[in-house]
Amino acid sequence: MEKENHIELLLNSTNTDKELLSIAKKVLNNERINTSEGLVLYQKGKLAFLGMLANYVREKKNGDYVYFNRNFHIEPTNICVFDCKFCSYSRLLKQKEDGWEMSEEQILNIVRSYDGKPVTEVHIVGGVHPKMGLMYFANLIKKIKEIRPDIHVKAFTAVELEYMCRKAKVSYEEGLRILKEHGQDSLPGGGAEIFDETLRAQICDDKATTAQWLEIHETAHKLGMPSNATMLYGHVENFEHRVDHMNRLRELQDKTGGFNTFIPLKFRNKDNQMSHIAEVSVIEDLRNYAIARIFMDNFNHIKAYWPMIGRTTAQLSLSFGVDDIDGTIDDSTKIYTMAGSEEQSPKLSTQELVELIKQVGKHPIERDTLYNVITDYKDFSFSNEKEAAYSNR
Repeated sequence: MEKENHIELLLNSTNTDKELLSIAKKVLNNERINTSEGLVLYQKGKLAFLGMLANYVREKKNGDYVYFNRNFHIEPTNICVFDCKFCSYSRLLKQKEDGWEMSEEQILNIVRSYDGKPVTEVHIVGGVHPKMGLMYFANLIKKIKEIRPDIHVKAFTAVELEYMCRKAKVSYEEGLRILKEHGQDSLPGGGAEIFDETLRAQICDDKATTAQWLEIHETAHKLGMPSNATMLYGHVENFEHRVDHMNRLRELQDKTGGFNTFIPLKFRNKDNQMSHIAEVSVIEDLRNYAIARIFMDNFNHIKAYWPMIGRTTAQLSLSFGVDDIDGTIDDSTKIYTMAGSEEQSPKLSTQELVELIKQVGKHPIERDTLYNVITDYKDFSFSNEKEAAYSNR
């Protein structure tokens, strides 16, 4: 009620821009804002205004809950056939001496190392290696499920999947069906970058197109495989490109309802071909999260990926529409550390994550990949040794 009173005061203020007031009234009346209004938010919206409106939407959808999960990442290789200008992570075949290529046994040993630990998800993404094809990964997933039948396998960006299916000469539906039958449960949201085709030609011309990304996710949804969605922002795009990107995702979500969450991803400029482009400020990060929460009305969750933006900014984002900060990670991802993110050793115990959330007055909820509640940590105490040991598993 207090939040609504603050917004009512804002609406009655004579100092607030008329276009912004009109948008706020629509949001309060549960009306969808259009792309022109989304652009107005970017052009005119001050941080405080956007935060108040985004937090209203956030709390209406999720209360004061902040979600996280216990997960670990496997990155089989950073050798990649594609040459994305913004990528600090991958290495072309001609640069393979600077890259890595894990064996199947090395990958399976990572899974075995979590035996007896209460992780619920393994996230598998990496470079697009020409020798790691559809059936290689299908059989790998099958073996992972034999080791850990209960774990949720979230694997392969649409970019990886497009290449796998093309090399295997199968349709997206057939390729995804094969992976699903071998145990894959869902898709991450990577590879979306920015959907504007002109910009895509500048920054990632040789990989999956916008149409292919959207088709692969739509096909996955039809097969009962949910997915996430992302947007890479803060590089050569402008506000119109961001709104266009989010609108295409919103339209697909209207059609399928298959997206779990939307994840804005900040461009980081270390050691890549776009290092000359300055990174956007934390203020712009928070504005972007807030506008995403206001605009993406059919997405239940907005995620801030804490290893990318750092713990402090992740905490701040929880007052700007964000309700998910990903998971424990367990120091197993290099994609953003190699690009210069604040977190150079991205690992948090469950206790550390819970305390991070409680420090800003939010309600920590451990979830599974599909946002089913596993543990409510609101009144949980890590005071005794048994609980502390559990929290670090």
